Formats: sequence, structure tokens, C-alpha cells
Amino acid sequence: MRSLAATALGLVAAGTLAAGCGSSGSASGGATTTTSGATTTSGATPTSGSSPATTAITLVTSGLPAVSNAKNMSSAPVLSAGSAPAPTTLEAEDLVVGTGTAATDGATVKVQYLGANYADGKAFDSSWSRGQPATFPLSGVIPGFKDAIIGMKIGGRREVVIPPAQGYGPQGQPPTIQPNETLVFVIDLLGVQ
Repeated sequence: MRSLAATALGLVAAGTLAAGCGSSGSASGGATTTTSGATTTSGATPTSGSSPATTAITLVTSGLPAVSNAKNMSSAPVLSAGSAPAPTTLEAEDLVVGTGTAATDGATVKVQYLGANYADGKAFDSSWSRGQPATFPLSGVIPGFKDAIIGMKIGGRREVVIPPAQGYGPQGQPPTIQPNETLVFVIDLLGVQ
């Protein structure tokens, strides 16, 4: 199975990434919406022939799929399936708030991550299963993954739900990611360059 970074880089090269935009449709308690320019968001990577889009990430305190080992960053997280309707905008929860340097647009990051299908919690990619963190430029991943990391600080762990428009869209990434699939990731930020 190809890694997230390799898969995303292939999609960027093919010009097939969809830029997402919008605000939260979720009524989660304690939600805080941030917009472009805040530490947790960025402009999405435009596709060929499109203008830059502004994306927002909504930080929530509940409503995302359950995570076992949520605060133990020395252990791989385990995701459950989503129990509520899938969000239509980028939503995230800081499971552990980092205290180091914050990731910025254009950075190269070192992360541990687990990616799964929102509907059933089935993992499709994991740096944990490969036994080592992944390092890649944020310019080479799907918009939702990039936007989820921007503003995170080293030492943080964030759960994020990525709707299809900010993930792999209508083309998916068969056989592991189906068309229009909502994704959920748990991301540990280990380094920023």
C-alpha cells in the first residue's frame, strides 16, 4: 500500500486535488471556527485553472469518532467508526496540545499518523504500522491533511475529519479510498522544518 505522502504527491502531480471551502455545519458543543490567517487554517491548494480557495478548520471538543490511546503519544491510536453523520467541512479536535514550534504553510513536517474511513473506522494507511514517522512537505498532501497540520505545535496530537472535497474527492484512491469517502486521521506532529 502506498503511503499518504506518496499517494497525495501522485494526486498533486496529476492535478486532481479538489480545493475545499466552507464553515462548519456541525452543532458540536464548544466548537470554535477559525478562518484563513489563523494558526489552524490556510488557503487550500488550488487545482489547475482554479483560483485559490480559503478553507476553515473547525476545532470541536466532541462529536468526532472515538480514539483509543488518544493522549498516549508513545502508542498508536485506534480509531472507531463515526457515529454521527459525516461532517461536510474540515473538523478537528486537539487530543494533545503541543508546546513546540508551530507548523506553517510551506513547511516540511515529520509526523506519525493513522488514516481511516469515517464510516467504518477501517485503517487504510498508518506510519505506525510501518514502524517509523513520515517526513514530507505540506505542499505535497491533500488539502485537508495540510490544513489540519498548519497551526499545530510540535508535541501535539490532533484528530481530523476530512470531507471528500478536501480529500480525494469523486475519484477516490482505489482500492483503499473509495470515491467521495470521508476520512479521519490522528496526526502526531514530531518536527517542523
